[in-house]
Amino acid sequence: MTTESTFLVTHADDESAVLHDTADGQIHTLAENPGLDADDAIEGTIAPAGPMELAWELVEMDARRSLATEHSEEPPTSQEHELADAQEEGELTTRERAGIGEIHVLTVPAERVQEAVDDVLDDEATLVRAARFGVNRVEVRSDAEAGVVAVRYLP
Repeated sequence: MTTESTFLVTHADDESAVLHDTADGQIHTLAENPGLDADDAIEGTIAPAGPMELAWELVEMDARRSLATEHSEEPPTSQEHELADAQEEGELTTRERAGIGEIHVLTVPAERVQEAVDDVLDDEATLVRAARFGVNRVEVRSDAEAGVVAVRYLP
């Protein structure tokens, strides 16, 4: 019983690695680490390993890329501000980017913008989405005065 998917490597050490399946959320521990690093996104196939099938092995890797997150000093774009202006505080709006990726715009109280930025950067789900979208980096822009946080999933 093999599983073909896109995975986020959530933990990696010399002996093993932990994969998060971006399609169904399942967590798989590899019996051996084939050289993966935490925050890698891999597209491949895994299969149960060993006689008791308690761990998994990476049987095929079609693609591998490192993922990165950053808080940009650049403010949200005018399009991102327009999206924020059209929504209520606490709402999230998503838009596809031209090409690859997405833009997520959320509105928060002005005094909670930095907390929201930190939450986005620290949340494993941010990297899971980046892996699923097929991008390499996540850029977070913010405007504390307007209460806008823009999360940009970029190639």
